[in-house]
Amino acid sequence: MEQQLPATEITALLGRGTEFEGKLHFEGRVRIDGVFKGQIKSDDTLVIGEGADVHAEIDVATVIVRGGVVHGNIRAKTAIEIHAPAKMVGNLQSPSLFIDRGVEFEGSCRMDRIDGEPQAKAGAAASNTPRA
Repeated sequence: MEQQLPATEITALLGRGTEFEGKLHFEGRVRIDGVFKGQIKSDDTLVIGEGADVHAEIDVATVIVRGGVVHGNIRAKTAIEIHAPAKMVGNLQSPSLFIDRGVEFEGSCRMDRIDGEPQAKAGAAASNTPRA
């Protein structure tokens, strides 16, 4: 029987002073405090700490940005939290979004489900019939 991890336990850490470039796929909770460039995918939680410098396309369940700089798009199936003094440059998509006062944000955000087609598009397609 698999043992459930406590919600605050970190399963992997990319600490300060470390640099990684490539693709990161993980289970559990991963924290980045160093430099990361590439792609991040998971069905779990990514924590980006103060001092982090992340240039990545991120597609996970939950992202918590505690500080640092993030360049790239974030898609989160559950939630995105961005806390001061973070800087975010890129687009956000998630059904739940929190941006703290003092965060620098440059980009756009969409609050809808990622796994399904937005209802607005489905309705618009039906109304695009040619008129005589």
